Amino acid sequence: MIQKYYFINKFDTNNIDKQNKQTTIIYRNYSKKVADQALILNIKRYCKKKSIKFYLSNNIKLAIKLDLDGAYIPAFNKSFNHLAYSYKKNFKIVGSAHNLKEIRIKENQKVKKIFLSSLFKKNKNFLGINKFKLISKLTKINIVALGGISNKNEKKISLLTQPDFAGISYFE
Repeated sequence: MIQKYYFINKFDTNNIDKQNKQTTIIYRNYSKKVADQALILNIKRYCKKKSIKFYLSNNIKLAIKLDLDGAYIPAFNKSFNHLAYSYKKNFKIVGSAHNLKEIRIKENQKVKKIFLSSLFKKNKNFLGINKFKLISKLTKINIVALGGISNKNEKKISLLTQPDFAGISYFE
C-alpha cells in the first residue's frame, strides 16, 4: 500500500476531506515563531475523525505532549535532543534529506522514514529518478519521494522501489 504524506501550513478542512487513510497530514508552519497549540489540537481532532494520521513538523516535544501520531524533522534540523525523550510505541519520527550527508544525520536521529528531495522539482536539490534511486540504495531506512510530484508525473513513481511520496501541490 502506497503511503502519502501531505504537508500543510494552514487548517483547511476541504483539502483534508479529499484525503484517504493512506495519507498522513504533516503540519509545518515555519513563519510562526510559537506553535499554536489550539490550532494543532483542532487539526488533530479533525484528522482523528477522518482516520488520518497527523504529524507535527520540527517540534517533537510538542508532538509528544499533544499525543500526535508522529513528528517530522526537516533537513535543516540536525538536533539529537529528541533521542532523550520517551514516547508511545506507535509514535513515528520521520525526516527529510537532500544528500548522503543529511541521510546519515537522519539515520543517527533514528527516523523511521527519510523524505528524499527533490525527485522532480528542478531546484538546487534536484535529483531526478536515476540519482534518487542510487542515493536511496545507500541506506536501509525506507525512502519517501519528495519534490515536484504531480498528477502528470505520478506514474513515474512506480519506477521507484518504494513508491511512498510526499508533497503539497499534488494534494490540493
